[in-house]
This record gives sequence, C-alpha cells and structure tokens, in this order.
Amino acid sequence: MEKAIKEIVSTLLIILLTLAFYQGLKLVLHTDMPLVVVASGSMEPVFYRGDVVVLKGVKPEDIKVGDVVVYRSPLAKYPIIHRVREVRKVVIGGREKLCFVTWGDHNPVPDIYPTFNGVLDCVPGDAVEAKALLVIPKVGWISIKFRELLGLGG
Repeated sequence: MEKAIKEIVSTLLIILLTLAFYQGLKLVLHTDMPLVVVASGSMEPVFYRGDVVVLKGVKPEDIKVGDVVVYRSPLAKYPIIHRVREVRKVVIGGREKLCFVTWGDHNPVPDIYPTFNGVLDCVPGDAVEAKALLVIPKVGWISIKFRELLGLGG
C-alpha cells in the first residue's frame, strides 16, 4: 500500500511540475502558446512532423521577412507555422494594418486568410500569435500519436 501511495504522489508531483514549467514558459516567452507540435510537412526541411517548436510572443511591428510565425486561421483546426515572405500594409475594416505573406517552405503557394470582407492573400498581424525561437526534434510524436488514438487527428 505504501508503494502505491508513493507512486501516486510522485505522479502527481511530475504533473504539477510539468504544469508549473509550462506556465513559467508562458510568462517568460510572453505567449499563451510557448510550444507547438508540428503536425504537417509544410515546413520541411526546417521543421518536420513531430518536432516541437519553442515560440516567443511578438508584436506585428517586430516581425520581419524570413521569420517563422505561428498564426490562427479560421480555415485550420490547429495553429499554422509558416515563414514570412513579405510584409505589407492593408486596409481591414477601415483601418490600416500590417499583413504578412506567408507559406510553408515545402508549399508552392502563399497562404490565404478569410475575413468578413473577403479573402486576403496575407495574414493580418492580429492573427499572429508568436514566432519560432528553436526546434526540439521528434519530441512531439508522443502528442501526435495520442491525438490519433483519440481520433482527434495528427
């Protein structure tokens, strides 16, 4: 019985430490999403499916051509991580905003972004959540396999 209690306590401690570490990353890196698992091959050969990318929150005005950014799209279930190819200004809802032409290194065409006023051929700055800092190879395969087992996709 004592061994079972020690195992439960140690498991709970590991879970709590992991959550505390993740919350700490969120604070230090200024983003609600400090880690993302690459789920597709669109950024090969820079990032491969199953890699974990460490992200840092970024203001749109600090994004440059060549940066790899993560953004949310109404067209995708999961965040998209692609490279910025061009920075422009567009008028959205009567206001001028920064907009980023992006696509994956392995993709042949730029991303599109739907709005209430039509489809943009760039990603509005307010959709960008973070930019890539570094990659940890293959660690995310655990997450991908777990999601597949649960029927949530890769």
